[in-house]
Amino acid sequence: MKNKFIPLLVVGTALLAGCNQEKAADTGSTPAAAVAPAINKADAVAVVNGQYIAKSTLEALEKEIAERSHGQTFPKEKLIEELIQRELLVQDAAQKQLDKSPEVLAQLEAAKKALLTQADLQNFIKANPVTEAEIKAEYDSKIAAEKGIEYKASHILVKTEAEAKKLIAELDKGADFAKLANKNSLDAKESQNGGDLGWFSAGQMVAPFSEAVAALEKGKYTKEPVKTQFGFHVILKEDSRPLTPPSLEAVKEQLTPFLQRKKVQGMIEALRKQAKVEILVPLTDEQPKAETEAAPAAEPAAATPKAAEEKPAAPAAEPAKPAEKTVGKNN
Repeated sequence: MKNKFIPLLVVGTALLAGCNQEKAADTGSTPAAAVAPAINKADAVAVVNGQYIAKSTLEALEKEIAERSHGQTFPKEKLIEELIQRELLVQDAAQKQLDKSPEVLAQLEAAKKALLTQADLQNFIKANPVTEAEIKAEYDSKIAAEKGIEYKASHILVKTEAEAKKLIAELDKGADFAKLANKNSLDAKESQNGGDLGWFSAGQMVAPFSEAVAALEKGKYTKEPVKTQFGFHVILKEDSRPLTPPSLEAVKEQLTPFLQRKKVQGMIEALRKQAKVEILVPLTDEQPKAETEAAPAAEPAAATPKAAEEKPAAPAAEPAKPAEKTVGKNN
């Protein structure tokens, strides 16, 4: 069997357990108290030049691969070989004193800070879990309390007002709306379905269109063309109904991370208020006059705004795709 590096692997926190912790301590960059405990032979899967690779390192690697490759697994012997090769590289780098180079030390310090940041956030979330009561309260105040109306309509889209007026005149004489849409509408997909837009809320359509639909009586069509950025519309309102909010269970998975973020943001803001912070660089584009005359000033750095309170988006009834293309709001 050829020894090959396994694809999709990245150096993660789990792999650090297989490194020579004593050599890291020798650099002076890691306090002795922060060094990982020694690994016993009984708790190891392999030993490389006297350095044990922990079973927990292998388990973490298996979990990491499963998450990154959506459940794909690799034979255990290949994973162990991967860890052995990584340990050999670590030892070789230490022998060459690469672990003492300023570049590597800076990267290790940055990695350490990133790991501690994640550890602190995970510790906070574990100590302050989102409760069922908090989820229910958020649902009641932000989703269940929302009221609205959904509309079912069809339309015919043409380029000019004259064309739209001609179609309205034909409808006044008793022409079939769906047949006119199939024959004349610019929307290829909708024109094959009588111009049917399905159910939609007012917010899913551009304002002139949604306002015209709301003003119509059930079963009536617009007597004047409705102009939007897409062209001129003749609209038939087929029905309307109260907008039914999604159930708590349907949005629970969305609300939980949303509430976690709110809690984390509150914790960070509290830390910020208690901290003594001094910003040592200018936050504007002000430059000495001589410099500004020599070259245009750089764009000012935008001040970081205080995070606004987020609002979870309630899943709405899925709009017909042609509606998004033809009369949906521009993003």
